[in-house]
Amino acid sequence: MVACGCIITAAWTMPAKAAETAMVPVKRLQSAYPFADTLQKLRSALEGKGFTIFAVIDQREAARSAGLDMPPTTLVIYGNPMGGTPLMLAAPDFGIELPLKLLVREEAGGRVLVVYTPAQALEGRHGLPAGLATKLAGAEPLMVAAIGAAAD
Repeated sequence: MVACGCIITAAWTMPAKAAETAMVPVKRLQSAYPFADTLQKLRSALEGKGFTIFAVIDQREAARSAGLDMPPTTLVIYGNPMGGTPLMLAAPDFGIELPLKLLVREEAGGRVLVVYTPAQALEGRHGLPAGLATKLAGAEPLMVAAIGAAAD
């Protein structure tokens, strides 16, 4: 009997086109308001236009529960099933992008940023037919208006 001391390794490589789309750019907006006000204004604006807030995750509090500290940071998960469901029916794997998310975070010095993936950056991902991602852009002008935003 012969013993084999073999090491088998596998490497996953991404096709060039997939690698290009894997890096989804985010947009950063600077809020004119303090952290808590920014969060409240965004929630009110979204809910006021029929979006559902599915979850609000206080990442700072999660860090504290692990004995760590970080600046105020909250992830808001939101969407509208009437808008998102047809996209998932057209491209089932697109469900990985939904519901949508936005991050509100405070930097040193009190500057508050809202970070999100713009709808145009989702165009064509996961087999989504051309032009459908624009249906997700409805919240973007709401966010800008709600926080008196300046692009970062």
